Amino acid sequence: MRIIPPALAARLEGGATTLCRCWALRRPDGLVLGFTDHDRDLMFSGVTYAARSGLEAAEASAELGFAVSGGEVAGALTSAGITGADVAAGLYDGAGIETWLVDWREPSSRILLDVASLGEIRQSGSAFVAELRGLMHRLDAQTGRSFRAACDAQVGDSRCRVSLADPRYHAAGTVGAALESGRLAVALAGDFAAGWFSGGRLAWEGGANAGHAADLRTHLHGGGGTILELWEPPPRPAMAGDAFRLTAGCDKRLATCRDKFANALNFQGFPHMPGNDFVLRAAPDAGARPDGSSLFR
Repeated sequence: MRIIPPALAARLEGGATTLCRCWALRRPDGLVLGFTDHDRDLMFSGVTYAARSGLEAAEASAELGFAVSGGEVAGALTSAGITGADVAAGLYDGAGIETWLVDWREPSSRILLDVASLGEIRQSGSAFVAELRGLMHRLDAQTGRSFRAACDAQVGDSRCRVSLADPRYHAAGTVGAALESGRLAVALAGDFAAGWFSGGRLAWEGGANAGHAADLRTHLHGGGGTILELWEPPPRPAMAGDAFRLTAGCDKRLATCRDKFANALNFQGFPHMPGNDFVLRAAPDAGARPDGSSLFR
C-alpha cells in the first residue's frame, strides 16, 4: 500500500488542488534530465524539472502480482532537452525514469508514483512517444544459457576467447563518401575479403559521430572500392574523412568459428543437437517394435 505524506494528503482533501507531474530521466551515462507538465520550472532533490519541455503522460497502466506494468510519455524533440540525434545514438536506451506527483506550490509535498525504464522510442518528425516498462519487466530478461545449434557467446568475450586485438580481426578506415542512408564507401587500412567484417561492429573515432558505435550489416566490394552497410544510419551525417575502426563479425556457425577464427574448441553452441525435423521426419510404424529405429531408415 502506498503511504501518502500527510502534507500532500491534506492538499488532496482540499477543495482545490495544485498538482502536477514531474519526470526525472536518468540516462545510463549519468546525465539526469527533469521535466514537468507545470507552467514553470520546479526544483527538488537537486534536479531542476523544466517546464515547457513538451513532455506529458500519454498512457499509464498498473497490474497486480508479477504482471508487467507500463505506460507511455510523449514529448517534443528539442535542442534544450531530448534530441533526435541522441535518441538515434542510443543514449536513452534503458534509461530510468521516475514519475512524481507534486504540489507545485510546495514541491516538498510530493509522492513517487512509479519507477520504470524506457523501452521502445517511436519518433515522427519533431515528436516522440517513449514506452515505459515497469520493474517487473526485468524478470522477463533471459538469464543463463540456451541449448541451440548456434553459438551464444559474443565474439571476443571471455567464453569465445578470440582476441580481437589480432590484426586479422580489426581494421582502421575512413569514409570516402556517404552513398545513402546507412551505406558508406570507405577506404580500409589493409586488404580484407568481402564479407570479412559482415555482422561486426563499427566504432566511430572521428567526425560528428565520434564515440558512437554501430552494428555492421554487410561488408562488400563494389564500384572499385569497399562498401559498408549499417543496420541503422549513424545518428549524425557521416562526412568524407571521418575515421572509424572495424571489428570482425561472426554468424555463430561452427564452420565460421573453425574456418575464420580457428576457434572450434571454444564454440559455445550445440551443432549436433537433433532438431524437430529429426524427430518428425519418419512416421511410426504401427506393426513395428517401438525402438526408434524408424528414424534411421
